[in-house]
Amino acid sequence: MSTDPQQTAPGVIDDETRARYAAAGFGGPSPLGERPALLIIDVQYRTTGTVRAPFDEAVKEYTTSCGDVAWDAVDNIARLLEVFRERGWPVLYPHVAPKRAYDAGQLGAKVPGIMEIDAHGYEFVEEVAPTAEDILVPKRQPSAFFGTSLTSYLVDRKVDSVVVTGCTTSGCVRASVVDAFSYNFAVAVPSDAVYDRSPVVHEANLFDMAQKYAEVSSTDEVIAALRTLR
Repeated sequence: MSTDPQQTAPGVIDDETRARYAAAGFGGPSPLGERPALLIIDVQYRTTGTVRAPFDEAVKEYTTSCGDVAWDAVDNIARLLEVFRERGWPVLYPHVAPKRAYDAGQLGAKVPGIMEIDAHGYEFVEEVAPTAEDILVPKRQPSAFFGTSLTSYLVDRKVDSVVVTGCTTSGCVRASVVDAFSYNFAVAVPSDAVYDRSPVVHEANLFDMAQKYAEVSSTDEVIAALRTLR
């Protein structure tokens, strides 16, 4: 599995930008290790909506919803989850915990809708919901690592690489990818198993992560790489 800079964000990133990154030597390979973990970030009804619907309809239910692209990603997360369950590899669910008035802070100021989510919005999407064997990681900020025990859980299970899925590509996914990279984990991002409300923002962030922090490829390619591991 390797990041193909010509396939990452094909409709957004211009040839000059690609050439500059190539000339600077970015985008080197960073293959998965032998002990991967799966991170399923914020796949809650508040980000998908309770039914598969276009963005303009989905945001009427939850302003934090990303619409039908979220459900497309859920389908691919389910495929990855099946592989991890088969192999007995760790699956962790970093997720935004229900917000209280004292949680508003800067996030509440920038995204006021997040302070108005009902209880059902915080539930995990049924198709990829955790089981008793999985690890729940409640978080208050975008990164799954910031102020949580995620690193401790990964170290305890001798994890050397993470497959990062969920949402949003530009927000919690990206923040978590950067922190995972900073902790020296190899990082894989299946481009069709993460989602965002804007295709332009989604593709631009995939390109940048591929150049600096992660291997970005399709779910099919990630699954193929996982199946080669012992």
